[in-house]
Amino acid sequence: MNPIVVVHGGGAGPISEDRKERVHQGIVRAATVGYGILREGGSAVDAVEGAVVALEDDPEFNAGCGSVLNTNGEVEMDASIMDGKDLSAGAVSAVRCIANPIKLARLVMEKTPHCFLTDQGAAQFAAAMGVPEIPGEKLVTEKNKKRLEKEKHEKGAQKTDCQKNLGTVGAVALDCKGNVAYATSTGGIVNKMVGRVGDSPCVGAGGYADNDIGAISTTGHGESILKVNLARLTLFHIEQGKTVEEAADLSLGYMKSRVKGLGGLIVVSKTGDWVAKWTSTCMPWAAAKDGKLHFGIDPDDTTITDLP
Repeated sequence: MNPIVVVHGGGAGPISEDRKERVHQGIVRAATVGYGILREGGSAVDAVEGAVVALEDDPEFNAGCGSVLNTNGEVEMDASIMDGKDLSAGAVSAVRCIANPIKLARLVMEKTPHCFLTDQGAAQFAAAMGVPEIPGEKLVTEKNKKRLEKEKHEKGAQKTDCQKNLGTVGAVALDCKGNVAYATSTGGIVNKMVGRVGDSPCVGAGGYADNDIGAISTTGHGESILKVNLARLTLFHIEQGKTVEEAADLSLGYMKSRVKGLGGLIVVSKTGDWVAKWTSTCMPWAAAKDGKLHFGIDPDDTTITDLP
């Protein structure tokens, strides 16, 4: 198989011109990291983890060190990862004080008999695995402090169509052995209740990977994505013979009409077809395949360049 990686930086409202270049650089960097891992013979799981770590480490994105704040002004992060070869999965939710929740999710997948650890249990497991703890305030950016103040002032956390809350990062990959994988990571939504968990760590909603179908990572209004099981729904349409593009349009359309939810997704099929689609205003994304890098932020805005 020709390896492929696709990444997204979250379905969102309009991105200001001054941020666009930084977001563009971050998303391209993540795709390049993931593709580099695949080119060197790494697995799909290695590639999606590597790409998402790059996004968690970039303060422009709502994951890791760019995570938005809950109502107490703290960072609580969620993440999940899945290997399409044997459907093994790992997830964490409401984790604090670690730099890369996606790495912890992978450890849950590979080092425990479980799929999902949360809050204090996840923290104890992280410590047992030697994951470095960092002070919580190190994850808090000035930008996100201001966002929380603005949100509290507007009291808009309950608005389901609130596009400024739609940030997540994710990646999907197909490796040279035909294995697929996904990874999704987020800081959640601004001013969320303490302990709120969205779709990102939930297998079937925030993502799914199955070698017999493909891999998907989703983004958008987490409660809406959970209600329609967006990831598995999209792959179901592919199983039924729809193209990746048709499947994406159908599932996103259903979420919009049924629960008025906006969002986006990236998919790669077992045959290497891929798509990035969204109903939110924009979604930064990038795809690397056959030595070419495709990327965009707004609808009908795709740039293709040669990979270094």
